[in-house]
Amino acid sequence: MTDFSVLDLVPVREGGSVGDALAAATALARTAQDAGCKRFWVAEHHAMKGIAGGATSVVLAHIGNATSTIRIGSGGIMLPNHSPFQIAEQFGTLDALFPGRIDLGLGRAPGAGPELQRALRKDLHRAAEMFPQDVAELIALMAGETAVQPTPGVGAKPQFWMLGSSLFGAQLAAKLGLPYAFASHFAPDHLDTALELYRRDFQPSEACERPHVMVAMNLFVADTEDEAEYLATSQLQAFVALRTGTPGKLPPPVRGYRASLPPQAQAMLAHIGQASATGTPQQAAEAVRAFIARTGADEVLFGGSMYDPEARCRSLRLAMEALAA
Repeated sequence: MTDFSVLDLVPVREGGSVGDALAAATALARTAQDAGCKRFWVAEHHAMKGIAGGATSVVLAHIGNATSTIRIGSGGIMLPNHSPFQIAEQFGTLDALFPGRIDLGLGRAPGAGPELQRALRKDLHRAAEMFPQDVAELIALMAGETAVQPTPGVGAKPQFWMLGSSLFGAQLAAKLGLPYAFASHFAPDHLDTALELYRRDFQPSEACERPHVMVAMNLFVADTEDEAEYLATSQLQAFVALRTGTPGKLPPPVRGYRASLPPQAQAMLAHIGQASATGTPQQAAEAVRAFIARTGADEVLFGGSMYDPEARCRSLRLAMEALAA
């Protein structure tokens, strides 16, 4: 049986505030819990005025207090931005607050320019090269196998995940025996090859006896296909803005947006759309099931920001009802 979960960037919309974004994330997490989703993940991004999940562990503490049963976690923590010791303390605290509910998804790509590197006081290129060693150190810190032991942190048991959009993460997840989540919702190019490599080279561990795959999809569901396409245009605009170097707050939806774009931008969105489920509940469910058949995924992680927070909550409810039918 496939499990379904939610990824939230905690988007800050045009005309809205960070407080509004956090309130919307809380409502979405409660909706996900009520709809039967397994996990609610928050992604770490920095210095982007349209994304409010930068202090990921703080956001997760708030989400944890607003929910009761759904697993919460990072999708992911970009470990090159931090020291393993700091993350051990943060997620050790979360594990103490919400035992048995914490996921710690780790990624290698910090995605930071020179200004942010200076702000973080990090040589991120070198830190990215140290990623495998830092993952091993983080696991050892929580296992109490280091000379300096974090408190909180020692004895904490979050579920570790390796995130990726290339073959590197698949190789490391296989070597360490960790579950693997692929960012197919924005980088689908290496999806099939990465999953094949991960499953082929997987080494069982105490944490994970067999390969376990999660794939990410963008989800936009409404009563009609036209309305779903309309709601999706906020995310499409944000993606185009990011790729053209002009990221900002999440814009309102625009009818006919795809058709207004030049062919190159339309092709880019069509390529990303191979990991999307957009349309009526039945259409979305068919797209999700087809993607599961293609990937053999054990879990699907639904992303996809909408300008209207209630519309996104309703989209998720409609999709989960259709998938359960």
